[in-house]
Parts: sequence; structure tokens; C-alpha cells
Amino acid sequence: MKNLLLIFLLSLFFASCTPKEEKVASDVYYTCSMDPQVIESKPGNCPICKMPLTPVKKDQSMHEGGLHLSDQQIQLGNIKTEILGEHELGDEIQLTGKLTIDQTKQWSISSRVMGRIDKLYIKNIGETIKEGDVIYEIYSEDLNLAAREFKLALEKKKSLKTEAIDIDKIIQSAKNKLKLYGLSDKQIDKIADTDLSGDLFKITSTVSGVVSSLDIKEGDYVMEGGSIYHVADYSNLWAEAQVFIDDLSKVSEGMKATLFFPGIKGKKTEGKITFVNPELGAGSQINLVRVEVPNPDNQLKVGMQVDFSILLNTKSVIALPTDAVLLDGKGASVWVKKGHNRFENIMVHTGLETNEYTQILHGIAKGDTVVVSGSYLLNSEYMFKKGANPMEGHDMSKM
Repeated sequence: MKNLLLIFLLSLFFASCTPKEEKVASDVYYTCSMDPQVIESKPGNCPICKMPLTPVKKDQSMHEGGLHLSDQQIQLGNIKTEILGEHELGDEIQLTGKLTIDQTKQWSISSRVMGRIDKLYIKNIGETIKEGDVIYEIYSEDLNLAAREFKLALEKKKSLKTEAIDIDKIIQSAKNKLKLYGLSDKQIDKIADTDLSGDLFKITSTVSGVVSSLDIKEGDYVMEGGSIYHVADYSNLWAEAQVFIDDLSKVSEGMKATLFFPGIKGKKTEGKITFVNPELGAGSQINLVRVEVPNPDNQLKVGMQVDFSILLNTKSVIALPTDAVLLDGKGASVWVKKGHNRFENIMVHTGLETNEYTQILHGIAKGDTVVVSGSYLLNSEYMFKKGANPMEGHDMSKM
């Protein structure tokens, strides 16, 4: 009996010392605030950053795949939506090129008369010149002589009382010579009241643009027709790319092209091919195509890389921006807005993918409001709140 009593007491002692297994609530999971993709069913440390996992109560307020956000979360997450509609998609030719100056908007400012450049008002490449701005001062014997002849003709007109000499024709001839030498009408009109002993004349610009080259220095002599500045208007540029001869028969003037600029995130523009080089260079298997690109804010720079997307055999299909479509091993899905700040993850079947758009064949319909920015953030928020990937539970066999 003593032995039985001893065995009974020992069993009670060991039972009281055995640690009880901690029960984990079925509606609680554990995740890491630094790595929300980590989801565990019990406490522990994050396998990535080794921080203690945080318990989170699963959100059961919405059905499977649904998510409800606050106004602040919408703003901070930059959640943007777009109504699903039709876009032109087709076979795509991709080309890489660069931006160049529009050669029809490039000018050379040259001297109209021989002389010495006494002063340059624009001394740096990249400076802007406006029409009518004084750009340099010149000493020129020919220009001084023509100015004195004009002034003398004006004085003679006042003193002559006979009409035997048509003084007006002489005055007009002298005025035309001054205009040919580069003086403006305003400057010519002031000569009658100007002391010409200074011998220097200010020359104004007849064009507006940005200085692309400076061809002379102060103190240099310049011949008639000698270049002083080269000026370009950058408000319109050329995007030029090379196309291989195999694709040349598919490309023609007037075709639409979408241009993307890797140096400027999100920047793209639509245009038409305005020029296809009519001949190949000796031994060359590539040809030049060109698209005109508006640049009113001068955001685009000459020499910048530009990617061409030319669509062939286009057709109108229901499509979304490619960034809106989430892909993983289970397939493709999108987030659809289902009410005020309420979103649902829906499986979709995709088709063509060109020009940064993806065709939607099944899953959602035209007119649905779909998230096009912030989809990955919605995924992370869903995993944080519900402890599961939103793609889980979708049945691809029904797509």
C-alpha cells in the first residue's frame, strides 16, 4: 500500500511540473511589422529580420478576398483607380533611339558685315535668347559709313528746297543698306538724333531659342557671313530610332507610335512617324525612322534615350495598365473597388500584353473600377490583417 501511495504522489508531482501547451486562438496569427509577408500560426521570431512576431487578430468584417481601408490609408498608399475600358492592342515592334534637335528649328546667327566683335552679351552655351535682345556689339567701318550716309541724307532733305533730286529714294536706299547690315528699324530711326562718334553698334537677335554653340570670342574679327551663335528651339524635338530591315516593310509614315522615356518615370507621349529614310547606307541593315515630340516645358533633353512602341494589326479590347495586374504562381488577379474604401481581390484571365497594357479576357467586366496604383500595398495590408495571401482560395479551374 505504501508503494502504491508513493507512486500516486509522484505522478501528481510530475503532472504539476509539466508545462501546459499554450493555446493559440484560431482568429489570431503572428506577423512581422518589418516583413508583413511573414505569417505564422504561433509566436516566435521573424525568420528574416529576427524581430519578435506581433499577434494580429484576423479581420472577419468582410468576406474572403475583401479589404476595407480608411481614408488616411487610401491617401498614404497612393491608391488610384481606373474604370475598365477598351484600348488599342496588337502586335508590337519595339525600337530604341534618342532625342535630337529639330533641324527645322535651328538657326545660325551670323554677322551681316565685316568688323570686330567688341562685346558679347551672351557668353555661355545653354543661355536663352529672345527675339529683339541685344546679343553683341560690333565695330565696323562699313556699318559706320552707311550710318553716316543715312544721317547725311536726312540732313540734306531738310536743307534742299528743290525737287530736282529725289532725296527720299536716297534715304530709303541708305536705310535698306543699314537693315542688310543687321540694324533694326528702331535703331535706324534713332540715328538722326544719335552721336555717331562712338563707332560701336549693338546688334539684336531676329530669332528666339537656346544657344547651342558659341563660335567667336570678344575681340575677334568676323567676316561678312561669319557665324557668331548657333541657336535652337527646344520646344519641339525629334525622336529618332533605327529599325532593322526585316521590320522595315512593316513601318511607314503616318503610323502611330508611343514613346517612353526611361529617364523620366511615367513619361510617355503619342506621335506619328513623320519620316522614314528612303535609302539604306552602304552595307547597312538598319534604317532611320523619326517622330516629332512636343516639349513645351523643356523637360526632355537632347541626347536622352527614348523607347518606341509601334503597334501593328491593332484591335480594340478590354485592357488595364499592366502594373494593375498581380501575378504569382497561382495566376493573375486585380483589386476591384466594391464601395467606399472597400476592395476585393478577383482572379482574372489575361491575354495580349503590349504598350504597357494587358488584355482582360475573364474575371471582371467593362465598367468595373479597378486599382491601377497601390495594388501591392493592398496585398500587404490584406496579409497583415487576415494572415493569408489574397490569392489563396481562388479557384483557377473556373477561369
